[in-house]
Amino acid sequence: MSWNDEKVAKLKELWGKGNTASQIAEIIGGISRNAVIGKAHRLNLSAKIKTRSTLTNQSLKDYDQENKTKPRKGRKSKFQSLIIEKDFEPENPKQLEELDESSCKWPIGHPSEKNFYFCGRSSLKDFSYCKLHLLYAYQPKGKKDDNNEKEDLQEYIEKKVQTR
Repeated sequence: MSWNDEKVAKLKELWGKGNTASQIAEIIGGISRNAVIGKAHRLNLSAKIKTRSTLTNQSLKDYDQENKTKPRKGRKSKFQSLIIEKDFEPENPKQLEELDESSCKWPIGHPSEKNFYFCGRSSLKDFSYCKLHLLYAYQPKGKKDDNNEKEDLQEYIEKKVQTR
């Protein structure tokens, strides 16, 4: 399928009206939803989803006022106390056979190496890892693909380990 001038014009018109990619594909015919998304991206058509950054200052204040009445507990708040804490208990190296429900199961080294072991610190309730390794394992949403954030987190954890 090739995009001709007529189809591109129709895409721009429908995209501007706020139609979804599926709707546009159906209206134009003979193209997939993904083809519509790809062409819209190549044409640098504006994203349809309004993010918090596109809100005006007044609507942002209104948004904040509405959300103050409903306290939320997200992923970040669950691990906030771990980030503040500076000291971690020392490792208690254990072999696979020695692990129990309350042991941190974070692997240290490679299983094929002779000196391979598991962390062995006390794990937190409902988790398989200790406080330190939770910082490695559970990162805030959207940050996993951002290499700079991951490097900063690892540097932070290394500093924490060195200060104990």
